Amino acid sequence: MNKNIHLKVNTDLNATAEVLSWFEQINQPPLPDKKIWWQCQTLLIEGFANIVEHAHKNLPVETPIELAAVRLNEHIEIRIWSLGQAFDLEQQLQTTPDLTDNFQARGRGLKIMSSIAEELSYHQTDDHRHCLFFKVKY
Repeated sequence: MNKNIHLKVNTDLNATAEVLSWFEQINQPPLPDKKIWWQCQTLLIEGFANIVEHAHKNLPVETPIELAAVRLNEHIEIRIWSLGQAFDLEQQLQTTPDLTDNFQARGRGLKIMSSIAEELSYHQTDDHRHCLFFKVKY
């Protein structure tokens, strides 16, 4: 199986329902393990929310966020491209308290993503955007 989908939305948390609806295409046929599907949806929404709330914090709503998802025979890959300021993912993960020690309402998204994803990265692309990448095996 090789399914590849793309979406472009504005920098707006109100687009969350559209993003989830778009992502449903990847789950056809449905993954045998519903927990894996829930984890993929969680990664997508946590990543999208982080881009809106942090990377694009001072940018206009019209600033595009591009998303892509690929379903291969053994894993799903999710990419989210942003135009905002870069940050050091590894350093941020090291300085954020572990989930069991973090009782704040905010600031847990990266740790959640890190605990779910088989691979997690954030890097600058050749076109000066930044790409948040997740990989989940199923």
